[in-house]
Amino acid sequence: VVPFSDHGIPCETLADPAELAFAARATSSFPGAFPPFMVGELDRVLQDRAATWPERAAFLKRILPRQYAANAAETAVLIDGSVLNNAPFRPAIEALRERPAQRQIDRRFVYIDPHPRGSFGFGTGGDKSPGFFQTIIGAMSELPRQQPIRDNLEDIADRSRRIERMRTIIAGIRPEVEKQVEGLFGYTLFLDSPTPARLAAWRQRAQDAAAKSSGYAYAAYGHLKLTGVVEAITALLDGVGGEAKPHTSAHVRNRIESAVAAQGFDDPKGGFAGGVGQTTIVFLRTFDLGFRLRRLRLLARRITELEGNHPETELGPIREAVYASLSDYLECKRSDRYAALLPDVSAVDGDAAALLERLGTAMRLRDLDTATDTRLAAAFAGLSREVKRPILLTYLGFPYYDVATLPLLQGEGLDEFDPIKVDRIAPDDATTIRSGGAEATLKGIQFNSFGAFFSRAYRENDYLWGRLHGAERMIDIVLSTLDTDQRLKPGRTAAIKRAAFLAILDEEADRLTAIPGLFETLRREIG
Repeated sequence: VVPFSDHGIPCETLADPAELAFAARATSSFPGAFPPFMVGELDRVLQDRAATWPERAAFLKRILPRQYAANAAETAVLIDGSVLNNAPFRPAIEALRERPAQRQIDRRFVYIDPHPRGSFGFGTGGDKSPGFFQTIIGAMSELPRQQPIRDNLEDIADRSRRIERMRTIIAGIRPEVEKQVEGLFGYTLFLDSPTPARLAAWRQRAQDAAAKSSGYAYAAYGHLKLTGVVEAITALLDGVGGEAKPHTSAHVRNRIESAVAAQGFDDPKGGFAGGVGQTTIVFLRTFDLGFRLRRLRLLARRITELEGNHPETELGPIREAVYASLSDYLECKRSDRYAALLPDVSAVDGDAAALLERLGTAMRLRDLDTATDTRLAAAFAGLSREVKRPILLTYLGFPYYDVATLPLLQGEGLDEFDPIKVDRIAPDDATTIRSGGAEATLKGIQFNSFGAFFSRAYRENDYLWGRLHGAERMIDIVLSTLDTDQRLKPGRTAAIKRAAFLAILDEEADRLTAIPGLFETLRREIG
């Protein structure tokens, strides 16, 4: 699998043309269309054209790390991902976890489905049975490309339902949590000016109180929390060690669990009976990244809820402090930050205590805690009492919320507070210009969706319709975010779409020279 990510860092230029050609050629290596791709093919083309590729070695090392480490990048065989990837939307769904919003948002998952009604035949008519080659090509090319996305979309729906349930729980227990916090600190808490030292002390006091008041329920919460931390450590180290020397997650996890047990972090008597033992506290302070993320996300949500009654000038600094800290913590989830641990991960076969210690040092969570306390203390100092009270109650009350929600939501916790709506971009959904879906607009759907491989006019036709369909659906999606009591004036939506359609035709008329008749037809249909 060839990964790609900019990790949120702005990029002003495209990749080297050779790298773009590499990606395009690899993803076109679909059975029945093009043969599998090897980098030597690209080398020969570059040589024939006297073109250079200065970053070739660095690119291959980044894209094919395992093969490069084994001196096998030159012979690696690449094919289109849809041949093997049975859940093509899974990476996008997982990425939702690391895309926290800075305010209340309308979260959308938008996917493109060029032909939602299914596959096409090869042109056999009547009762004639398909021939030998037709059957073989269909078996190779049709099934992988028609992977159902129902499971992925159901995952999104389930996640949205869990979020709605979590929001209901938080709202329901908030009065009791605030009562507990106020009883613990007294009303003078909101008159004090929080300092980094005070925030740390208050936070620990609230954590201890939540543990003691939760009774035996805290034991289940504590073990679930510890298990989640071990799984997170496993994921980090597996991501580091999986490149040069493939280690299974089970192997890494076993070594980590053994090290945790050897140091007494998972001892029920010293860990969660009526509170938290000192050894467990040290472990969680060093590795429990999830707890910090959940706390900041809850705080961000509370700030969002206050937006309607308080000016942005007052809420802005505390929001910026929360999201700056959240960004720092999220960086700790990237395995590439710990590349220096690769030799240790590759060699871990016995005691992993030393590896754990090095990972904890590299994560620097305690340093980030100090930086977060400093940011929040400065932001709290500028808040009025009316704003400081609910935000501080939420921040200090987080352990109570976490004890209540983490076990109930199978350890997922307060991961995100905005449900996800799903939108599709497909010919069947874009009917302003022409109804009839793909059959009425696209040419490449012929020959089992390979028709455009053999005709430039077909490719230009489908490209132009793709732009028109995409523009229409994006307008629909944006307008669907309006509140139910907000509506555009009659005819306004049609006017917006018409302007977009004509702008696309004007822009593409001089580029798409193989389909002049289509431009004339479309202008008549658009009106």
